[in-house]
Amino acid sequence: MAYFFQLLANAAPIAALYAALAFGYAIAFAVTRRADMTYGVLFAFSGQMFLLFTAIGWDRLWLILPAALTFGAAAALLLSVGAGAAIGRFVMRPLANVSPNAVIVASLGLLMVLMEGARLAAHTRQLWLPPILSGSVVLWEDGRFPVTLTLIQLLDIAASAVMIAIGWLVLARTRFGRLWKAVSDDPKAAELCAVNTGLVFVTAYAIASLYAALCGLIATSRYGTMDFSDGLLFGFKVVLIAAAGGARHPLRAAFGAALIGIAETLWTGYGPTAWRDFAVISGLVLILVVSRRERVVV
Repeated sequence: MAYFFQLLANAAPIAALYAALAFGYAIAFAVTRRADMTYGVLFAFSGQMFLLFTAIGWDRLWLILPAALTFGAAAALLLSVGAGAAIGRFVMRPLANVSPNAVIVASLGLLMVLMEGARLAAHTRQLWLPPILSGSVVLWEDGRFPVTLTLIQLLDIAASAVMIAIGWLVLARTRFGRLWKAVSDDPKAAELCAVNTGLVFVTAYAIASLYAALCGLIATSRYGTMDFSDGLLFGFKVVLIAAAGGARHPLRAAFGAALIGIAETLWTGYGPTAWRDFAVISGLVLILVVSRRERVVV
């Protein structure tokens, strides 16, 4: 029983990360209405910029570790959110009304630009962070098998929960949330009501980029490094999770993503790890096929 509780404890940080990622992706998808892999790219880009600028702060600016981490996090957020806002304004906004294929092709092009830019900036090195807040906290103990999480895992859960809560409050209680809902429901009708749909589109994409960047910082702090292949896999899962859970409904997408995170961890504990991603992605595809409804997306 203690082993099962430990698996559930291990699932909590992953479920929280998936939920925050899916919540942010749903904010952008509601206005783009197009599957967009750029979100996963920004997630990975943020983590790599965090590593790069932390290394610069430590090696070249001679900052102490907390200051170097703060410098790296600030630079990563600035670059990632700035890149996301620029992508939303100059790439996705013009292409969203053209065709789904145009958005997919643009995503692949942006993937190569950001990936190669980050690789060249890091001189093709694999950068790592030192262990951060790795002390264990005992959650439950039966005398033989203590159920524990590290401090960084607990902070990651809290940060992801705060991100989702703040995002929900913004969408539910603010003027931007009402405008976002109007644009996501019917952008042409919103324009007739004097809503600046272009500004709402870019703002929503920038907010989604902020979520991707913050999640990139959380994942990199926990695991110590970030690779673009990891970011792409996370991004692909989030696209499928959001589609299965309701890509235009952030809370519903977050809840579905959390369930997938728990299922992933339980599979790792009881099944072959090598087949985990295959099983999760196959299950998501099966859910999408079974629940598919014919509809026209304008």
